[in-house]
Amino acid sequence: MRVLSKANLERGLNIRLIAHGRNKSKGHALSQECGAEFACGDIKVPPLSKDIECKPDYIFHCAAITKSADMVAKPVDVVTTEVCGTKNVLELATSAKCKSIVYLSSMEVYGQTELCQVSEKDLGNIDLSSPRSSYPESKRLCEMLCKAYHAQHSLPVKVARLARVFGAGVPHDESDMRVASQFARKALACEDIELHTQGNSIANCCDTMDTVRGLLTILLKGKSGEAYNVANPSAAATVRQMAGIVANEVCKGKIKVLTDVPENVVQRGYAPDVGFRLNADKLTALGWLPRHGLEEMFRRMLADWKGC
Repeated sequence: MRVLSKANLERGLNIRLIAHGRNKSKGHALSQECGAEFACGDIKVPPLSKDIECKPDYIFHCAAITKSADMVAKPVDVVTTEVCGTKNVLELATSAKCKSIVYLSSMEVYGQTELCQVSEKDLGNIDLSSPRSSYPESKRLCEMLCKAYHAQHSLPVKVARLARVFGAGVPHDESDMRVASQFARKALACEDIELHTQGNSIANCCDTMDTVRGLLTILLKGKSGEAYNVANPSAAATVRQMAGIVANEVCKGKIKVLTDVPENVVQRGYAPDVGFRLNADKLTALGWLPRHGLEEMFRRMLADWKGC
């Protein structure tokens, strides 16, 4: 939203921006910052046309419950928000005859696989006995809904499978428990980083601005009914390696990386370890190239938090 608002100002694009969500305070703050109209409503309650009176030409569908702990404690909410919300958005896009819509999915749809590199046609296993799987399994179903609406209604919908996204623009929020934000807060406070796992999982990452450019590329150049990985292959590292980059490179060795696995680690809802790296060739074939590596991503986020 911020990028499109800035493009409006600098390039005179005259784009009408509409943000939809339940949180009135956040919505009004975004309206004041970006000049976007805020439509208040619950994405799970149809029809969305009651909240959004105009017929949008382009849609980015981003709504999801993404806190890992909620995936364990509130799996029903996770599934219904994803599936019901996505169906309602697709219905709105169909009735409005949208020119293009992008559904923001996740690399978690790949599940567990022994492959070292994963492209859009690969698929691993998801443990259906775990409530934590409510997130990746509902993402898979939502992708299927997108494919179904494309096949049955010729809806120009594309899917963006996001890696871990961070960098400049990520809010400095103490409640954000994603590892990149936790590591950055430790760096800002000059405190040691404490890992709650062994840190062996590979973190496939992408800078915020690189991701925005990727999403716009998919919106305007992507093939309808197709999925695209949005990841910087050169910014893939284990969680422990990421922590080491922050401690040794960003903080110049002033902090250390420690390990303390808590007894309630299952309740925290951490995703299963990932051993693969995402292939982004399909997106780069559209002309997109990532610009920022891991160290720079952390530096950009910290500079933004400091107001530099």
